[in-house]
Amino acid sequence: MIDLLAGLMGGREVHRQLIRFGIAGGISTVIYAAVYLPLTHWVFPGPQAVYVVPFAFAVAVTAGFFLHSRWSFRGHGSRDPGGAQQVKFVAVQGSGVALNALITWVGTAVLGYPAWVPLLPAILLATIFTFILNRWLVFA
Repeated sequence: MIDLLAGLMGGREVHRQLIRFGIAGGISTVIYAAVYLPLTHWVFPGPQAVYVVPFAFAVAVTAGFFLHSRWSFRGHGSRDPGGAQQVKFVAVQGSGVALNALITWVGTAVLGYPAWVPLLPAILLATIFTFILNRWLVFA
């Protein structure tokens, strides 16, 4: 999958960025899960799990911006001195969280799965989606 996406987007540096993005995203995912899972267990169980997504997102996106801007996409594109880049990053991540929330809602409220079940498809799809948008819109 990584090789296919890198090939479609243009070569070795994209491949490196995608690997770094995956590692940084993995760290952000662990942060997200560390917020999400306890809150879905003790505060918002079952179908209410979707209410946790914004809280977990806020914590993970903050860490993610620093990881992605300083490591995943280092040497790629430009860095805006003002807040425009941060706003774009939050917008891209917001689209990822909307996708994540939709998958979480379908998995828990519609299909009745435990809160941990939608994590894998939500994270996988949101990661691919946000990598493409970050590379083209945020760190271009």
